[in-house]
Amino acid sequence: MREAPWMLVTHHQGDPAKTELGVLAGGSVRRAPAELSGLTMLELLERWDALGPRLHGLDPAELDEVPGAVLVTPLRYPAAVLCAGANYHGHLAEMGSPRPEGPVRPYFFFKPPTTSVIGPDEPIVLPARDSRRIDWEIELAAVIGTRCADVAPERALDVVAGWTVVNDVSARDQLVVQDSVSPAFRHDWVAAKAADTFCPLGPGVVPSWLVEDPQDLRLRLSVNGEVQQDSSTADMITPITELIAQASRVVTLQPGDVVATGTPAGVGVARGKFLAPGDVVEAWIEGIGTLRNPVAGPAVTAGGGA
Repeated sequence: MREAPWMLVTHHQGDPAKTELGVLAGGSVRRAPAELSGLTMLELLERWDALGPRLHGLDPAELDEVPGAVLVTPLRYPAAVLCAGANYHGHLAEMGSPRPEGPVRPYFFFKPPTTSVIGPDEPIVLPARDSRRIDWEIELAAVIGTRCADVAPERALDVVAGWTVVNDVSARDQLVVQDSVSPAFRHDWVAAKAADTFCPLGPGVVPSWLVEDPQDLRLRLSVNGEVQQDSSTADMITPITELIAQASRVVTLQPGDVVATGTPAGVGVARGKFLAPGDVVEAWIEGIGTLRNPVAGPAVTAGGGA
C-alpha cells in the first residue's frame, strides 16, 4: 500500500491556541522549512503558486522533530467545503439508483467550515435526538491552491495544491422532512450534512506532485476495526478533473477551499448500521493517510441539558 512520503500538517505542543505549520513524515512531526516559518496552512495556500514549487525537493530528514506534537485539522478554517454527492457507481447501486448512461451534472452541497470541520482524533459528537441515524462517508478531497473560475477540465489538477481525507458524516434521519412547506422541498441537505463536527478533515495535506494519479487510489473506512467501505477512486461517475471544473463554474474557488469528491459503496444506511457513542472511525486513502476520529454522545450544556 502506498503511503505519503510526507504531508503538510497543523499541530500544537499542548496549547491548542498556539498552532504551527509542520511536516509529518515517518510517523513524526517536524518543523516547517524556514521559508514557511510563521505561516498558517491557509496563508501558505494563499501563496501556493510562489511557495509550493520550493517544496518539491523537500527532505523531511533535514527538519527538526517536534516533541509532543498534537495534530489538529490542517485547515482551520477553509473558506468553503464543497462536497459532491452520489459520485460513485457502487454507492449509487447500493442506494437503489440505476447506473447513469453517459456524463451527468454533479450534485454539490456545502458544509459549514467553521463549525463542522474537526481534525484527527477529535470526536464526532452525535446529536441528542432519539431518532438519530448518523452515517459515515469517506471521501478524497482536493485542496485548492490557485484562485480560479470556470477552469477547463484539462487544467483542473493545476489548481490543486494537494489532497486530504474527508469524512462526510451524515444525519440520514434528517434528509427527508415530513412537514415541509411543499413536496418539492422535502429534502433538507443542511440538516442532513451541516451539523457541528460532521466534517472530519486530515490528517494533513499531501502536495499534489506526490500523488501520481488521484483517479486510481484505494479508499477504506472502518468502524471499530471492521471494514465498512473498501473501493477505489476509479469507480467515480464524474472524474475529479470534471468535478473541479464544474465546481468552479458554480463558485469561484479560492486557495484553501476544499472540494470533496464523493463516497464509495459501504455506507451504513444501506445496511441499517449507524454510529454510536464509543465507536472509532478510521478513514484511510492510499497515498494520503489515515484520519481517525472517536464518536461521542451528545454534549451537555452548562445548563445541564443536551
